Amino acid sequence: MLKNKLFTTLMIFAFAVESKAQTLSINAIIDSINGSHPVVKMYDNEIRSMDEAAKGAKSWMPPEFTTGLWMVPYNIGLWKKGDMGETGMGQYMIGGQQMLPNKKKQQADASYMEAMSSVEKEKKNASLNDLISDAKQYYYEWLILKKKLSILDQNEKLLDFMIKNAEIRYKNGLEKISAYYKAKAALGNVQNMRLMFESDINEKRIRINTLMGRNAMTPFEIDTVYKVKDYTTLVFDTTLFYSNRSDLKAIDKDINITWLKQETERQSLKPQFGIRYEHMFGFGGLPMQYSLMGMMKLPLTKWSSKMNKANIESLKWKANAMQSQKEMMVNEYSGMAYSMRNELGLKKKQLTLYDDNIIPALRNNYKSMQLGYEQNTEELFMLYDAWETLYMAQLEYTELLNQVLKIQVAIDRLIESK
Repeated sequence: MLKNKLFTTLMIFAFAVESKAQTLSINAIIDSINGSHPVVKMYDNEIRSMDEAAKGAKSWMPPEFTTGLWMVPYNIGLWKKGDMGETGMGQYMIGGQQMLPNKKKQQADASYMEAMSSVEKEKKNASLNDLISDAKQYYYEWLILKKKLSILDQNEKLLDFMIKNAEIRYKNGLEKISAYYKAKAALGNVQNMRLMFESDINEKRIRINTLMGRNAMTPFEIDTVYKVKDYTTLVFDTTLFYSNRSDLKAIDKDINITWLKQETERQSLKPQFGIRYEHMFGFGGLPMQYSLMGMMKLPLTKWSSKMNKANIESLKWKANAMQSQKEMMVNEYSGMAYSMRNELGLKKKQLTLYDDNIIPALRNNYKSMQLGYEQNTEELFMLYDAWETLYMAQLEYTELLNQVLKIQVAIDRLIESK
């Protein structure tokens, strides 16, 4: 008795939790992905890492310090002052040197390092575009499954009517048994499909929860509002893709970074200056002395500039290669977009045919058969055939709508439309 009460309480609690499940729109799901998916945090941390590293671009080279004995004879006796007043030999020296920064070189390094994170920002947007497109796909597949479940509900009632009516007629000797069993089998198939569709819905829920960065088993529902977009006036040209596609923007940023890296290599060919100061304490009355010297590095010499000049030339060709890659990608995207738009136009026309002609005609055919069956002018197998044709057409319609929404998601992914 206690177990039964406990079971009943748990069932009521589970039902209450389920009944309070959120209903999320596609926009709410997209907002959640933008704010909670781990890939966002990963890229944000990477961008912050690069920006922090860029802050040190204008730092000076560390100073160098020296200390020790300078020009000291091995004979320790010579360190001391002589009997005749001669000064000793040897000195103790302390010194330091500092290379002076080239402001233009520092600025070139800073510009290069500050630009590095811009590529990661575009890669982040490209990754988010893929995640959002996946979420849209799961969302629309879930929506189609709900439509299919609604069709199953309607057709289960029709089959139930046929079966019950046939049972009564068979008892009275007015009906053949074969069509009755076909209807029973069809009812079992409908119930089997319901289980499959409900399982698929649970899978979509898990996948969307994962994309939103929350517990995979969190219950929620989706609304059934959707919109089939019109792309007929959209021109899939370079302007559209260059302004929308994050991966193309990332290539642009990479090209810019290549030119900035070239500038750092050019500035590395400029002379570098430094200063060195040394102070000596003399032994045996030797006076204190110092040296103050300027230093200059000459990377312009033929043997020391080969690497920098080779890098400059290499970076030029690398930038040209990326530009060609960008043009190739845009050409491919454009062809794909026009092809998908053409296919979408065909599917939409087919949907219109189903909406305006096919399904209304089949529904009317079923109604007339049902009326004839009720008036004993038609047999059950004729009614069953009319039902089956209507049922298959309804499922074909939902599958066609599914294909339309898939193409729409693919085009949105391609033009990076949120």
